[in-house]
Amino acid sequence: MRHHKHRGEGRHHRGPGRRHRGHGRPPHGPRRPKHNVPVNILETETGFEARVFCIGFTKENVKINIVDDMLYISGTRTPVDEYPDFLLQEYPIKSFERWFQLSEKVDQQAVTAAFEDGVLVITAPKVAGAVRPEREITIE
Repeated sequence: MRHHKHRGEGRHHRGPGRRHRGHGRPPHGPRRPKHNVPVNILETETGFEARVFCIGFTKENVKINIVDDMLYISGTRTPVDEYPDFLLQEYPIKSFERWFQLSEKVDQQAVTAAFEDGVLVITAPKVAGAVRPEREITIE
């Protein structure tokens, strides 16, 4: 790869990963995304399990939909108290959104969800043809 030299007054190389003003992050800092809840996804022999860490939300605040092959998870709640200006905020106060492409292995009619101590656990079983049972082969 060749390094491209800029020509002209006031233009210079800013180094790897840096962008010119007007591109990338806004000058006032990063925007807080609406989809800022962490999710862990696990594939087992019989299906998939997603654990959505939505601390502070209840099952009445969370909505789960399957449209076509997409799983949509959103949560909205009205804060009861006035919240301070946080120095660092790593989980949502008012709302979140996440969405995932479902595999063709998922039985969409059998997807279930439950809340366990602020963690939304979504279980998506595999369709019968996608589950491969283990069997031992005897040697003759």
